[in-house]
Amino acid sequence: MPWRSLMRCRYIHLYEDPWAKTLDITVIKQYVSEKIPYTIVDVRPEFTRYHLKDYEVESFARKLASIKVKNPLSYRFSQEPFYGEIEYEKRVLSGAIRGSGVLYDGFKLQTLLSQLIREEESTLNHAHIIFTSRLFATWDEGDGRYHIRVIILGHPSIISTTGVAEGPAMPKEFYRLQHALLSIGATQQIELLKERFRGRYIDYDDERLNEVMKGYVMQALFYQIFGEAFCGNRRCRLYNAHWQEELLEAQLSKQEFCEHHQSLLNQLKQNGEDGKEDDC
Repeated sequence: MPWRSLMRCRYIHLYEDPWAKTLDITVIKQYVSEKIPYTIVDVRPEFTRYHLKDYEVESFARKLASIKVKNPLSYRFSQEPFYGEIEYEKRVLSGAIRGSGVLYDGFKLQTLLSQLIREEESTLNHAHIIFTSRLFATWDEGDGRYHIRVIILGHPSIISTTGVAEGPAMPKEFYRLQHALLSIGATQQIELLKERFRGRYIDYDDERLNEVMKGYVMQALFYQIFGEAFCGNRRCRLYNAHWQEELLEAQLSKQEFCEHHQSLLNQLKQNGEDGKEDDC
């Protein structure tokens, strides 16, 4: 692999999610700085607040409303969103409400956000990693439906702090018991059921969120630097977990990375100083 391809990322921009109470983005910054020491890592306010101009809010809110997934079994979108949908997006953009109650098409959301990045920061020399409370999903042609995702890799990479609780599936036993409770109308027992499985999944504002988010940030950076999306090793932070217990195993194991990805990381550390001038 040519060294130039490894050095194409010199600046890493982390964007805050003000609604994620247990996410300490300074902890993430320190972690990234230690793992990839040749980079310049900065922390920025929420992405749209940082990049979006006041005169662009109305238009951008309309665009956001137009990529809302209304039916997870359909890949159709509204040609013209309703007034209330646009007003909702304007409230989210202003920071008045959290904005986790709507599901968006993940790739369309990524495209919209990428258009806000300044031209001088739109190169692969800059990695933009956005933490957001918004929920997004991707369409699966295989089963003809949308699936909630935690991360969309690319430029920018988007990580959902609510998707980490909603996306990966709960243990199979949870769904078996949930189905049994629903079949007898015991809906009030669902929360008690969740307590029974406490510790086996990531919940909203989970105290383990920082550790989990470290792994997703590294997935974004490995994708941009090496072009490698995910790892097949369940004890590597780059593992693409589809179940909550897989997620916890990948992100909370003592071994952070598999042998292959650790060697790539070591290569970055070893050669980082020599490659500082080799920017795009």
